[in-house]
Amino acid sequence: MQMQEKGFWDNVKRAEEVTKETKQIKGKIERYELLKSRIEDVEVLSELMEEDDLESAEEIIAEIKSIEKTLDEYKVEILLSGEYDRNDAILTLHAGVGGSDANDWTDMLLRMYTRWCEKKGFKVEVIDLLQGDEAGIKSVTLKVKGEFAYGYLKAEKGVHRLVRISPFNANGKRQTSFASLEVLPELTEDQDIDIKSEDLKIDTYRASGAGGQHVNKTESAIRITHIPTGIVVQCQNERSQFSNKDTAMAMLKSKLIELKERAHKEKIEDLTGELKDMGWGSQIRSYVFHPYNMVKDHRTNEETSNLNAVMNGEIDNFIKAYLNNF
Repeated sequence: MQMQEKGFWDNVKRAEEVTKETKQIKGKIERYELLKSRIEDVEVLSELMEEDDLESAEEIIAEIKSIEKTLDEYKVEILLSGEYDRNDAILTLHAGVGGSDANDWTDMLLRMYTRWCEKKGFKVEVIDLLQGDEAGIKSVTLKVKGEFAYGYLKAEKGVHRLVRISPFNANGKRQTSFASLEVLPELTEDQDIDIKSEDLKIDTYRASGAGGQHVNKTESAIRITHIPTGIVVQCQNERSQFSNKDTAMAMLKSKLIELKERAHKEKIEDLTGELKDMGWGSQIRSYVFHPYNMVKDHRTNEETSNLNAVMNGEIDNFIKAYLNNF
């Protein structure tokens, strides 16, 4: 076993990844044993139950439904067999067409995905955030930590469309707004790529909060430009310049993996997806608040009228439908 080998902790990053993988495998075994035990218990209760015992029958039916839900979750995980599907994810939201409404919509989506992550038991870390001028946010980048985080979230990449009565319009007119979601896998040690230092331009600046106000006195925020490709990444969330640089480099490597995959495939939808222009006809999903309540995914035709549930992070049905179709 690798963890018992001499010098295992010499490479801390690799050791942490092996420890994490070992924990995941143990977790899967425990989940399997628990599910097996639950099924056996239902079988025993069914055999012992008397014909007129309605209370026990209801309990058994409820447990069967719960088991079916767990099995559905396992089936989805089987679909997540891509090279990067088990990885943590780097998620970026950008406001598109719609002004203050689009910024507000981006903030609403941030809340929706944060709630979804909480339900999944995933950890969320804000890497970079740019506030809107009047309301909401112009952009935000998150790191989502958890098994299959990228595998699930890749189903959400694309343009999201909002239709509602604008709270920013004095005439109460209906407004259509757009925001895009980009999802990248965070690379592990085994998936790492080499980047030449001479190919990088690294700038430092002071982290800023709402309205551009500086929130610290030192230039701890980092902006990295990859000169050969023109890719720019930045991070201002960590307290130290060193930590911000590490996070920004991880983002850059993920973006370079995307370019590498593009060189081998004409269509890269299985990795980061095609981020179309954020406007009419480009959306993957529409969220209609007026004149009726409806959320519809235009790729799978999955839809629901339970708008409040969706905005509170209940988006698994959309993710499952996508994974089953693509």
